[in-house]
Amino acid sequence: MDLLQNGYKGYALWEHLFASLRRLFIAYLIAVVTAIPLGLFSGYSEKIRAVFEPVIAFIRPLPPLGYYTIIILWMGIGDSSKIVLLYLGAFAPIYLSCVAGVTRVKQDYLNRARTLGADKSQIFCYVIFPAALPDIFVGLRNAMSIAYATSVAAEMVAATTGIGWMVLDASKYLRSDVIFVGIIIMGITGILLDKVLLYLEKRIVFWKGKN
Repeated sequence: MDLLQNGYKGYALWEHLFASLRRLFIAYLIAVVTAIPLGLFSGYSEKIRAVFEPVIAFIRPLPPLGYYTIIILWMGIGDSSKIVLLYLGAFAPIYLSCVAGVTRVKQDYLNRARTLGADKSQIFCYVIFPAALPDIFVGLRNAMSIAYATSVAAEMVAATTGIGWMVLDASKYLRSDVIFVGIIIMGITGILLDKVLLYLEKRIVFWKGKN
């Protein structure tokens, strides 16, 4: 109640939450816009996959905070460096899920579409993309959880707002009450974001699990 009324270190509680979510959503949307088309094309074309897959394989196992210092040196301590870090964390899961979704499309579906006279663009839009949607949403959910966890960690370095920063700053003064509030907010927010993606999946991929 005290945090709701007075905030923390000059910022209201909702301002800390909004700062975290703003960074998260910007990075996540950029990752979705870039990773889905690139992943679909990589799954469809072995040549494109050969170019990007080694880069993804190199970046994916690296812990985001391991190269965060380099990003800060290049881009400063503002939100730009944090958004780039979250983008890199969210890109790989979406890309790999898109590639997996395309490569799992049954050859029988493609042959039937060709038999009916569909060209490559029609096969891609009306056969491959819908068939890959369940895998794409798996990647979207994984990317959201990774990006959100990374955003909390990123705010612990060179930040003045955000739920993650609030928790770290409170730990310096042994404010366990603030720490618990921050942890609860992060947990509830993470659950709500996952529920939103699950709802979208059920609405868009309504045929999933049905014969």
